[in-house]
Amino acid sequence: MEKSMNRREWLKSTGKVALAVAVAPLVFAPLAEAGTLASKASVHYQGTPSGSNMCSNCANFVPGSTAKAMGTCKLVAGAISPEGYCYDYVPS
Repeated sequence: MEKSMNRREWLKSTGKVALAVAVAPLVFAPLAEAGTLASKASVHYQGTPSGSNMCSNCANFVPGSTAKAMGTCKLVAGAISPEGYCYDYVPS
């Protein structure tokens, strides 16, 4: 036998779900931002290219002040060589 919900019960349950959906980004966003960058070891970063694949032509690389200067990466923590390479390489 199915139990039917009256209007008050339905509004209470719907309100709880709406509140949970509204609050979730406020709770989980700071947790997601903390420690989002991977370590060099976890992505097998190396300071040399893998063939023609290198950080300078990766979509995640943020160049330094010159073409040869160390840059950063959107995914990996620390200074990144433009001639480096890791498993998170994405051709740009």
